[in-house]
Amino acid sequence: MAVRPRRGRSRTNDPEAMRRRVVEVAAARFQQGGYHASSMHAIMAEAGVTGGALYHHFRSKKSLALAVIRDRVRAEVRETWIDPVLAAPTALAGVRRVFAGIQAGIDRRGAVDGCPLSNLTLELATVDPDFRREIQRVFTEWRQALAGKLRADVAAGRLHKIDPEKVATLIIAAYSGAMAMAKAEQGSRALRTTLKQLLSSLAASVIRPG
Repeated sequence: MAVRPRRGRSRTNDPEAMRRRVVEVAAARFQQGGYHASSMHAIMAEAGVTGGALYHHFRSKKSLALAVIRDRVRAEVRETWIDPVLAAPTALAGVRRVFAGIQAGIDRRGAVDGCPLSNLTLELATVDPDFRREIQRVFTEWRQALAGKLRADVAAGRLHKIDPEKVATLIIAAYSGAMAMAKAEQGSRALRTTLKQLLSSLAASVIRPG
């Protein structure tokens, strides 16, 4: 997952578009350099807004970071993980598809910025309880979506009885760890290995047709 700002400046007579632009620029800067290294002045300059316009929407850097988590990181998790898994024929097929897509993106770019959610978790979860609560909400939504898909597979006779919540937690933890290693290595090897071992460990739960 990689958060990138969309091109183009917000019109000054469109406050909501300006707000989105600021959030997008902040999300990209937090992803590339971290929250603490990103100044409000630099975000303001890149977004092309005045200080008054910026602080009209965001009273502080903290409020801007909370908006990034709610508006951008949460949407990124939905787009990259939740929606593809829910649209797949089975949960494991969806997981395989997600890993493959992220691997392909890393190989194409030749660089890894890491998972935006994991990056902010490592930097902010112990800094402030408000940050921690918003981050937990994203992880909870992610886990519950995967668990729901796994539960549906069990009900449909595609999986032997498992604990959907625990398996969903395993998938997210495996992915998050693999992305941290991929960021350190600047390559997709850890993702490939993790997916192979993850699917192998869950293979006994799959009910084969016939």
